[in-house]
Amino acid sequence: MEYTEFLETKQKSIIKSGFDIDNLNKHLFPFQKFIVKKALKQGKYAIFSDTGTGKTIMQLEWANQVSKFTKKPILILAPLAVAEQTIGEGMKFNIKVNYYGSGNIQITNYEQINNIDFTIFSGIVLDESSILKNETGKYRNYLIETCKNTPYKLACTATPSPNDPMELGNHSEFLDVMDYSEMLAMFFVHDSDNTSQWRLKGHAIDKFYEFVSQWAIMLMKPEDIGFSQSGFDLPKLNLHEIQVNTGLPEGFLFGGTAVNATDFNRSLRNTESLRINEVTTLVEKIGKSDQIIIWCKQNQESDNLYKALSKLGYDCRNVKGSDNQEKKRNDLLGFAHNEFRILITKAKIAQFGMNYQNCHYQIFASIDFSFESTYQAIRRSWRFKQDKEVNIYLITTDRMINIMITFDKKQKQFKAMQEQMTKAVNKNLKGEITESVDVSEDVKTEFYHLMKGDCVQRIKELENSSIDFMVFSPPFADLYTYSNYVEDMGNVNGYEEFIKHFKYLVTEIKRVLKTGRLCAVHCMDLPTLKSRIGYNGINRFSSYIADCFEHEDMYLHSEFTIWKDPLLAATRTKAIGLAHRQVVKDMSMIRTGLADKVMVFKKKGENKEPIQLKDKRFTSYIPMHNLDKFPKTIEGFNEFYGYNPDSDYNKNEQFSHMIWQRYASPVWMDIRQTDVLQYTTARGKNDEKHICPLQLGLIRRLILLYSNEGEIVLSPFGGIGSEGYTALLMGRRSISIELKDSYFIQNIRNHRSAIEQLGQQVLF
Repeated sequence: MEYTEFLETKQKSIIKSGFDIDNLNKHLFPFQKFIVKKALKQGKYAIFSDTGTGKTIMQLEWANQVSKFTKKPILILAPLAVAEQTIGEGMKFNIKVNYYGSGNIQITNYEQINNIDFTIFSGIVLDESSILKNETGKYRNYLIETCKNTPYKLACTATPSPNDPMELGNHSEFLDVMDYSEMLAMFFVHDSDNTSQWRLKGHAIDKFYEFVSQWAIMLMKPEDIGFSQSGFDLPKLNLHEIQVNTGLPEGFLFGGTAVNATDFNRSLRNTESLRINEVTTLVEKIGKSDQIIIWCKQNQESDNLYKALSKLGYDCRNVKGSDNQEKKRNDLLGFAHNEFRILITKAKIAQFGMNYQNCHYQIFASIDFSFESTYQAIRRSWRFKQDKEVNIYLITTDRMINIMITFDKKQKQFKAMQEQMTKAVNKNLKGEITESVDVSEDVKTEFYHLMKGDCVQRIKELENSSIDFMVFSPPFADLYTYSNYVEDMGNVNGYEEFIKHFKYLVTEIKRVLKTGRLCAVHCMDLPTLKSRIGYNGINRFSSYIADCFEHEDMYLHSEFTIWKDPLLAATRTKAIGLAHRQVVKDMSMIRTGLADKVMVFKKKGENKEPIQLKDKRFTSYIPMHNLDKFPKTIEGFNEFYGYNPDSDYNKNEQFSHMIWQRYASPVWMDIRQTDVLQYTTARGKNDEKHICPLQLGLIRRLILLYSNEGEIVLSPFGGIGSEGYTALLMGRRSISIELKDSYFIQNIRNHRSAIEQLGQQVLF
């Protein structure tokens, strides 16, 4: 395919498989009609709409219209007890909903999914779709696999996990947009210091939420998407933290010890009686007429609390996970119907889907680190249409001083996520999602030509057989991503897509390179991640690069290995295969450290201009045992590499056998990993840590081997200009192509710096 067509395939555009309709249920508010029409047009869509904004009527109308259009039944999956509420809502809006087994719109709870024949349904609705949260969860995996061929899908929840954007990847996979691992590769980075954590790449945050906005809508209130706020104002929320003083724990000199997730349950047991006393005191203060929800974390705690309140004469129910489904449903719905005054339960049982606007008092007898769980529980009462102030009592102890700190931190993360998503949704609604490369003016002088833009497109401007030597380090497939441009070769979903992209460049490399001349490519093989592909191994990235060149009939001329200290790699990456503990744990896990490689490819044909070693400034030799004598300052490097033409440093070893042996060696042991250009000013505020300029010593050696003074050196991945900078200092000319704005700016600075060091007077 043409290159522009290939870039379009990288856009991950979502196919709209739905249909248009104007005649919707008259009970829908304007913003609800807008959302339902958008979801029907899309066919597979997610509605992340806050509590009280009418998700139930929206999903019912969506199901109703899809059933009419396809003439097949639709299935709604909902948490236990929510099904009956949904049936009641349907009756209010003249939409008939039946339990699973009959009717155009059928509903059942998630616990029944193994008993359902999904093939008879043309569409499926996930009510409270946060059930997809865990990427290894049984519901998530079963639903994604079973509903793979369902043509219409709708996922609804008040919010996806507020502080876990990766949950959106599970929604994306369920809706057939992009699978979970693909989303990780494109938008997330794996923190090497915490092997279980992924986070959004700094520069990919905006792009990620723009991607989500193409198949989902998120709003906290109608105003977020440009509609009237009338009738959708939340009541006042009063949060009261009550800290119980427990005294000094046995064996401790100081109180207020911070609990973590590991010893949290132990701390709950140790402070249970004190917290129960505080709960009963609060219940008595609230009075005997208002309903109250009491949230607990442990069965023993809820049992003892139920006994204590029952003895005091309060009408209460205790809903536990061990209760049968009928009891759970009757009690959860009974509280909504004012059949008793106090509901005691766990957040994981009743935090999703239930509408408890009849209650405006909640007590958290225990609170943990889960902001999502606490937030969702609070929203059972703090909802649109609630006509009273909502009072929430959070009971903590002086042994849990860090829980509220963590809670507040996650609340801020949640608000940031809301803002990002709302911004992206509105950008999408205005048709402003697409992003193009900002091609600013090139910088061209007698000595260098700096080209801003996509290397595949800009290299086409160069003449055939015009380049003497090429040296570069391409993006390492899905390991490093430098920008969110679709033209960025690092912005791919895996090796296969990278190779497809890279081949377009190799075709141009062969065209512009002179016959008999060489192209040096720096790369490395890459470790695989068990969390992503199921095993810890090594991906032969260098072989993929070689295949691309050989496909263009350029052959491998030389290959050099750059030695790297495995201890430093183990410290930096925390790779399990390099961990010293494997010596006594399981040596089958031990692997070698991964060296850098330089593969040199040659364009077939006769080299018409022999390359000869004439410049003695760059031939100095230092044995491995004297590596500590490398200079430590810029001035020292200049002197060491002979930038002073009067220097006689090592002049007698210009063509010695020692020099020949140094360059002919298949392993280069003396490349200093820290010998790189200064680059911190090139980093954008959201850049990731993976800005990796090529070592100057490596570039110097390759340029000396494979080019003559006065010749042109091209780097299609110019970055901050390391290759061009070095080429200029060695008397060559430079052409450098760079896509990213901040790198291009630093590239300009470094090329100018090289000219200044050579003492050339150039006007810019």
